[in-house]
Parts: sequence; structure tokens; C-alpha cells
Amino acid sequence: MGLESGIRQIVSEMKFHLLLVCVAISLGPIPQSEAGVTEEQMWSAGKLMRDVCLPKYPKVSVEVADNIRNGDIPNSKDTNCYINCILEMMQAIKKGKFQLESTLKQMDIMLPDSYKDEYRKGINLCKDSTVGLKNAPNCDPAHALLSCLKNNIKVFVFP
Repeated sequence: MGLESGIRQIVSEMKFHLLLVCVAISLGPIPQSEAGVTEEQMWSAGKLMRDVCLPKYPKVSVEVADNIRNGDIPNSKDTNCYINCILEMMQAIKKGKFQLESTLKQMDIMLPDSYKDEYRKGINLCKDSTVGLKNAPNCDPAHALLSCLKNNIKVFVFP
């Protein structure tokens, strides 16, 4: 690993840790009951993730990202890898593999209570949507997972 790529990796990790701190601060204290967040807090956390991932994929415009948020999920390398970036930050996917347990944990932390039952059902219906798909070079598992969630959850939410 060259010096430049090493520095890039360190900066990337620092940005991720800063994002986690910002998300934690924006959420404020979470009650012992593990109650969900407000919609405002959910969208704030989503905006932070989006602000980290969008610059990594300059071919994905804000308009395209808005369309993805609204459920129009194009299937291209750039959009799939942008989706993958956000899903990795959510700990829903890792190296193209769906992470069921961490997804359920994050759902309990990051979603308002009113969303949880519907999302739990959708997540369980989509748990095998990435099986057999290769992540490189087009981030296909991320597209498959998000498309499955969109099709199986009535109130679709994505940053």
C-alpha cells in the first residue's frame, strides 16, 4: 500500500468515525427501553450518510439520489455502489453479504417505533436477496437488497 492510498484510507476511516459521532450526537440520549428515534432524527442521520457517500460517486447526482430515496432504483454500477456505500454505513451489507442481525439491531436504533414492525417483516423477507450475487464490480447485491426492501415494505425509507 502506497503512502497516498494509506493516507486516503486513514482519512476515510476518520470521516466514518466522525459520522458515527455526529449521528450519536444528533440522536441524543436513547432511553433504556430502546425506543426508536423521531422521523426528524432518522432523516438527519440519513442525510449524514448521504453526505459521505454522494461525493464518492460523482456520476450519481442529487436528483438521482432523491429518486432512489423516493423508490426509483436504477440498476447501474454507480447507483448500485452508492446504495452499497449507504447500506454498509447502516451495517446492512458487508462485502456484498446481507447482515441480518446487525440490520435488525440498527433498525431498532435508527427507525421510529411506528416503522419497526413493517421493516422487521420486510427485512426477514429479503434476507436471502443477496445470496449468490457477486459484489464486484457492480455492487449488484446492494441493488437486489434495496429493491427487495422497496417491494416488501409499505413505507419505504432510504437516505
